[in-house]
Amino acid sequence: MLQVKGLSARHGSIQVLRRVTFHVAEGEIVSLIGANGAGKSTLLRTLSGVHRASEGDIIFRNTSIGQMPPERIVRLGLVQVPEARQLFPNLTVLENLELGGYIYGRKHVEEHLGEMFELFPVLADRRRQKAGTLSGGEQQMLSIARALMARPRLLILDEPSMGLAPLVVEEIYRTVQSLQQKGTTILLVEQNAMGALTIAERAYVLETGRIVLSGNAAELMEHDDVQRAYLGRDYQYKWEKK
Repeated sequence: MLQVKGLSARHGSIQVLRRVTFHVAEGEIVSLIGANGAGKSTLLRTLSGVHRASEGDIIFRNTSIGQMPPERIVRLGLVQVPEARQLFPNLTVLENLELGGYIYGRKHVEEHLGEMFELFPVLADRRRQKAGTLSGGEQQMLSIARALMARPRLLILDEPSMGLAPLVVEEIYRTVQSLQQKGTTILLVEQNAMGALTIAERAYVLETGRIVLSGNAAELMEHDDVQRAYLGRDYQYKWEKK
């Protein structure tokens, strides 16, 4: 579904991404893990058309999207849930969801709101409440639901566990697994390496703008370098893959 080939990107004179190559197959959950400053945000902004690559190509569903504007990329089915949620805080839950589906028109929005409220019942209860007054977990649910209103074929989640309590993170990850089971392909980008590796089939490790490790997620979880850099020597994680 997604092929990234030799992708490089800069911020002014600073080289941020260095010939990044990876792929996501249809139906997978693929995790991309890396510390702050590894280049994750720049990579995602480049995939979404917000930032331009200096080299390489991005192929989505057999179409090169490296030079496309963001709105065309969304229409093709690549949709991102941004880091820190980036909701419209002074608009209601319902208005945020309506904006998520605006490119398809009013009829589409009305047809799909029920699906979002079924997936996230708390949003139905809060539909008239301003987004900025929701809890962190509720805001993350709204951010995911808003993205789903755009009918993604590939959903990119940028740090969905950031700032959330462990029980809320587990709920978010269960939702991600449910979306995969319903046919949505997922690219999960996280600093929370253990959580990301637990629910993914495959994973990549990004360091200083380069992919330095890749493979089966369960095997990477046991890799010495991953344990040392991201999990600690005596890590424990209670989440069990379901």
